[in-house]
Formats: sequence, C-alpha cells, structure tokens
Amino acid sequence: MGLMSRMTTIFKARMNKILDRLEDPRVTLDYSYEKQLELLQKVRRSLADVLAAKKRLELQQARAKQEMIKLEDQAKEALRLNREDLALAALERKQSYAAQISALESQIQQLDQEYQKLQATEQRLQQKVDAFRSQKELVKAQYSAAEAQVKIGEAVSGLSEELADVGLALERAQEKTESLRARAAAIEQMIDAGALPDYTAGTDRIQQELTKERVKSAAAQDLERLKREVSG
Repeated sequence: MGLMSRMTTIFKARMNKILDRLEDPRVTLDYSYEKQLELLQKVRRSLADVLAAKKRLELQQARAKQEMIKLEDQAKEALRLNREDLALAALERKQSYAAQISALESQIQQLDQEYQKLQATEQRLQQKVDAFRSQKELVKAQYSAAEAQVKIGEAVSGLSEELADVGLALERAQEKTESLRARAAAIEQMIDAGALPDYTAGTDRIQQELTKERVKSAAAQDLERLKREVSG
C-alpha cells in the first residue's frame, strides 16, 4: 500500500511538471477573455431581444388605440342613425381594446425595466471586460519579458559552460605546446653537446671538410710560390 502511494505521488508530481511546461498563461488569459466577450455578446443579444419584444408590444398597443378611435367614431355614427344597439356594441368592443391596451402597457413597462437592468449589466460587464483586457495584456507582457530573461539566462549559462570548455581546451593546448617546446629545446641542447648525432647533416659535414682541405692545399701551394719569388 505504501509503495502504491509513493508511485501515485511520483506520477502526480511528474504530470504536474509536464502540465506546467505545457501550460502557457498567455493562452489561458486569451481564452478567459474570449469567454467574457462571449458572455458580453449574449447580454447584448438579450438586450436586442427585449427591445424587439417591447417594440412589438408598442405596435400592438398603437393598433389597439387606432381601433378604439375607429369604434368611437362608429358609435357616434350609430347614434346619429338612432341605432343605440350598434353604438353599445361598438363601445363594448372599445372597452375590450382598452383592457388590452392596459395589459400591453403593463407588459411594456416590465420589458422596459428588464431592458434597463440588462443595459446596466451590459455596461458593468463591459467595464470589467475592458479592465480584464488591460490587465491581461500587462500580465502577458510581463510573462513574455520574464520568459525572454529566462531564455537569455539559459543561453548565457550555456555559453559560459561552452566558454569554460574552450578555456580548458586552450589551457590543455598551451600545456602541450610548452611541453613540446621544452622537449625541442632539450633535443637541440643534446645535439649541440654531441650527445645525439645529427645524421641529417652528415653529407654536408663531409663536404665542408673536403672544402677545408682544398683551401689548405691551395694556400700551401700559394705559400710555396711566394717563397720562391722572394728568394729570387
């Protein structure tokens, strides 16, 4: 049981690290902003629906008022013709339209109140959306700046490691160079001291000796000639 619990804890920790790497707060902020805009659009559509319903009721009310005027005229005409029965029927219908107008007026007032409430909600929501948008852009800019600083830091850190490796390589190369120089100097000293024969210069040395002998022989002959000339 303890082993399973530890494995579960390790798995969750690894998943959290993976999700943390995958999650970009800028994307989350943009998504939240889009959701707020969608909600704002819904409120605005509701405002348009309420306003359209109010306009329809107002048109019904206007038609009812026209009918009342028409029935009033019909009642007057019926009375002029001594038809009280027709006048009474017209007035009764007029009263039904009056009741309808009163009911429509009440509904219009209710819709107007709903419209005002929705309008106030839309204004408050618009303010919140605007404020969230400003804050969102600020946070995104700060996150981008921090991300850039981290990347620069990582790049500098990697460059430092590379420079350190290059420094070690240079130091190693210098050490090898000095070692080779010391070895070359030691060999040169041994050659000068005769400890090591210089086989590469063998042919040249023989030629030099022959040339010296020829010079000595020529000088000796020239000396004999001069002696003979002097002795006359």
